Amino acid sequence: MKAVKISVIVPAYNESATVAACLKSVFDKNPGMDMEAVVVDDGSSDSTEARVKSLGLPAVRFLKHPVNRGKGAAVRTALAAASGDVILIQDADLEYDPKDYRALLEPLLDGRADVVYGSRFLGGPHRVLFFWHYAANKFFTLLTNVLFNVTLTDVGVGYKAFRTPILRGLTLRTERFGIDMEISAKIFKAGRWRIYEVPISYSGRTYAEGKKITWRDAFDYLACLLRYRVSN
Repeated sequence: MKAVKISVIVPAYNESATVAACLKSVFDKNPGMDMEAVVVDDGSSDSTEARVKSLGLPAVRFLKHPVNRGKGAAVRTALAAASGDVILIQDADLEYDPKDYRALLEPLLDGRADVVYGSRFLGGPHRVLFFWHYAANKFFTLLTNVLFNVTLTDVGVGYKAFRTPILRGLTLRTERFGIDMEISAKIFKAGRWRIYEVPISYSGRTYAEGKKITWRDAFDYLACLLRYRVSN
């Protein structure tokens, strides 16, 4: 794992409560990996920037949007700045645990895969939370499988890893949470990359704890899947 550099993209919006612990966990739980973290503060109004800079970690690169634009915009900004051979997306809220990096990266690093999705439904431990979030994810996963003739189990997952040229080769446009659907649609539509899923753990949070995605984002999900099934 030392032979390949990993760029961990961390979109962050008002995540002062978790971003420092997230970044520490990225490096503390993955000793021996050649990694950088590219944090994009997406116009936060809290102390997210101060918390990141207070860590003084040399492998953390910090970028900032002057106004909130959305997860998709933050991912694109980080992707343009990343220097690694492999891109891994890490939400700053610690719903996903960096201890799973080795499992997530293994199919890439041993040459079996070009893209790897984590899955919360392949046996890993997960916090029990909202039924309607679960149902919506199942619906969008089924729709993705039907539209693109794949057998994914968790299209809404936040943990994805890619060979950098693949992700950079996609023309990404979505500003908000629909970025996950846009990436999936374009990866699956291309049909030329080896895609794996691996089980991961998941510690979802409640809205009181800072969760941001809402039912309104379902419309963005649906629009992205349908739009990018028929266009680029």
